[in-house]
Amino acid sequence: MSKIDDYRQTLKKLDDWIPILLKESGLPGPRGNLELAYAVAGEGSKRQFETLLSFQAEENTPEVFLVFCGVVGLGKLAASEAKLFNRLRGYASDERWRIREAVATGLQLAGDQDMELLLKKMQNWSEGCWYEKRAAAAALAEPRLLKEPRHVRQVLRILDEITASMESAEHPKEEAFKVLRQAMGYCWSVAVAALPEEGRPMFENWLHSQSDDVRWIMKENLKKNRLAKMDVNWVKAGASHLAHNEMEILPCHLKGISPSFSNT
Repeated sequence: MSKIDDYRQTLKKLDDWIPILLKESGLPGPRGNLELAYAVAGEGSKRQFETLLSFQAEENTPEVFLVFCGVVGLGKLAASEAKLFNRLRGYASDERWRIREAVATGLQLAGDQDMELLLKKMQNWSEGCWYEKRAAAAALAEPRLLKEPRHVRQVLRILDEITASMESAEHPKEEAFKVLRQAMGYCWSVAVAALPEEGRPMFENWLHSQSDDVRWIMKENLKKNRLAKMDVNWVKAGASHLAHNEMEILPCHLKGISPSFSNT
């Protein structure tokens, strides 16, 4: 029996879940109790999730774990109650990073039940603000959801569109943009590894980008072990190409070339 199953059995015996959720939250600390959150999503009702969402909580507190569980629970229910995606979308831009992460986690639970619905909704979110794009990318970049090629193709297209929007961003210093950039630093690798024959050419196109942020994203993805396991020579070639392009983009004096003789 898994830890999640153990928690589910415990929750079934309790009338009031709040004390155990606070006690076992793992907060304050670097990692909340994700296994317990999954158990709550599996056993809870919409009424219970709404109760958890009613708590006012600051980041990195046991109380914020209650809200986290409520958001994850909404994601589980959204597969059969699609209007809940609108509720989740609001939380995607929450100032608390754990709540934003709860959105992605909950969306993945929806995808476990109805991947077609999740893809439809995430296509829409991917056209929203930076935080909404981040939620879409993080939700879809989950290996267990990428078993069917037709689903992976849609995820690759969404990532491609998000990357294009980032390349043309007018204000890349915004905090929301930085949060998205961090997530995109691994999302591409998940999708490419799931369907290499179609993912690699799309990924390669972005190695030529003039955007510092896009090149950073590609570089970070090339560091992921899943891509090395897929094709280590391809990864080395991509990293070499990026390094060469960055040298080409640098001003002459930063390359160690005298500007006076750069064309000789």
